[in-house]
Amino acid sequence: MAPMNTYFPRRGVLALGLALGGMSALGLPALAAGNPAESFVEDNVRKGLAILNDKSLSTAQRRSQFETFLLSLTDMKRIAAFTLGQYRRGASPADIAAFEAAFQNYATAVYQSYFAKYAGQTLKVTGSEARSADDFIVSTALIDPNDRSGQPPLVVQFRVRTDTGKPIVTDFSVSGIWLAIEERDQFTSFLGQNGGNIASLNSHLNDLAKQYRS
Repeated sequence: MAPMNTYFPRRGVLALGLALGGMSALGLPALAAGNPAESFVEDNVRKGLAILNDKSLSTAQRRSQFETFLLSLTDMKRIAAFTLGQYRRGASPADIAAFEAAFQNYATAVYQSYFAKYAGQTLKVTGSEARSADDFIVSTALIDPNDRSGQPPLVVQFRVRTDTGKPIVTDFSVSGIWLAIEERDQFTSFLGQNGGNIASLNSHLNDLAKQYRS
């Protein structure tokens, strides 16, 4: 097996958007404040942080509740399909199903590990942009009430799709790097170095998930 990075999404900070206002530079129309995509992100990220901040929960309870919460607002199958890139076309249904399971296991471990670093902080929606009638980029800031450094808050952006009839998160970003795009680049590079063996990628993802949960 060719050597791989042990943490696919990290490049700089963590590849979880575009800088604030970046979508405006592309000429995309701004949405009015308080639109459904913004409300969806604000309400749900607040719920996620509340789980991570709940000191009455054991580590196992917090992990279980956060995973259930995460799966309720993200489309893991859609993200997994995207991250396989061109290798999805030649994969069997069994390969795809096995990859979806490995990806979900890995992604929930990574997301929880990431957001746990920001327990105690609050989230503020700062605006949004419409890519199309059912595709939105919602910008947020994670604010640490104890930070006296004067540094700007961490900006996290969420891509929200509504084409399935309800809002769902399909990607998010920090420092200009979209997580699903970064994962696709890493996964397809791994597969290219390993003869397109999806089972090898699944095994690697499951090993990484164990590391982040330990």
